[in-house]
Amino acid sequence: MDLTVTTLEGKDAGKISLSDAIFGLEPRQDLIQRIVRWQLAKKQQGGHKTLGRSEVARTGAKMFKQKGTGRARHHAASAPQFRGGGRAHGPVIRSHAHDLPKKVRALALRHALSAKAMSSDIIVVDNLSAAEAKTKALTGSLSKLGLTNALFIGGAELDQNFRLAAKNIPNVDVLPVHGINVYDILRRGKLVLSKDAVAALEERFK
Repeated sequence: MDLTVTTLEGKDAGKISLSDAIFGLEPRQDLIQRIVRWQLAKKQQGGHKTLGRSEVARTGAKMFKQKGTGRARHHAASAPQFRGGGRAHGPVIRSHAHDLPKKVRALALRHALSAKAMSSDIIVVDNLSAAEAKTKALTGSLSKLGLTNALFIGGAELDQNFRLAAKNIPNVDVLPVHGINVYDILRRGKLVLSKDAVAALEERFK
């Protein structure tokens, strides 16, 4: 697959050939769904918790005598059926993460990249760099390319001026190539890859 390389100013900078093994697959929605679910489960805090019967601050004394009252045989007021008692089978602090094989994760990333390529939502730029860390200047450059919702993937090291300039632009994310992931690819409209990022991805999946 051949794509035209552009600059951030919108000028033509030649062509690049993308590997069909990475960008030319028939996207599998089941794989993409599995990796997104895996990522979101890892992000979930799992810090929600309620107090159980043994944790509430109530007396452990028997509420009333066992026999002769005509009432049920209750023990402590910390039982779940009483107001102020502990919660029965309530949520506890835990991890929601689950395992997903490394090969499945790698394959899902290739299918997500292929899905973007199939919908013509991939743009390759020669270099992600800025002369100065000015958000206004970068916003003007992005408007020339028609980018209002995009994920930028740079090389192993990001240009700090570009990263700082893009930091305050809504719906624009910037990641180094080793931080590329399926969820961020899908949540943004356009995927903008630098030539260094393309080379690193092809080396990674070689």
